[in-house]
Amino acid sequence: MKSGRILHIIYFIFLTTLVISFASCDKYRFYEKNKEIKDGVWNRSEVIRFEVPVNDTLFRYNFFVNIRNSTDYGFANLFLFLNTIYPDHKISRDTLECLLADREGKWYGHGMGDIKTCRIMIKKGLRFPQKGLYAFEFEQGMRVENLKGIHDIGLRIEKVH
Repeated sequence: MKSGRILHIIYFIFLTTLVISFASCDKYRFYEKNKEIKDGVWNRSEVIRFEVPVNDTLFRYNFFVNIRNSTDYGFANLFLFLNTIYPDHKISRDTLECLLADREGKWYGHGMGDIKTCRIMIKKGLRFPQKGLYAFEFEQGMRVENLKGIHDIGLRIEKVH
């Protein structure tokens, strides 16, 4: 009886260590941050900004947008405007379409309950052309003033391996 309990404790410690090691093992992540949208309502004028310091212009990177939406979000996609502000203060602007559900309404994201999370690649294999501080600004580009059902927007940048 006592040896069974000890075996159970060892098994629990092993599983906990395994889960922690996998969760913390993210060797390709260069940058990742998510920002909450208050009450899950994204006003057209609200800009979500991420500042990323860059010291290396040799590596290539993949860029992702992280989106957390509720299942009562009224659309299958999300249009975003992405402003990239370079260290020399030049600005580029992209329009992105992020598909969140298929034609039948099945959500692409993962998660339990009524909140789904998607990570969508938006740029692949790019180099930063300059060293310095970059700013990435997301604006919602849907045709509504107050977009309901988007809870978080994030930026993830991974080194290409």
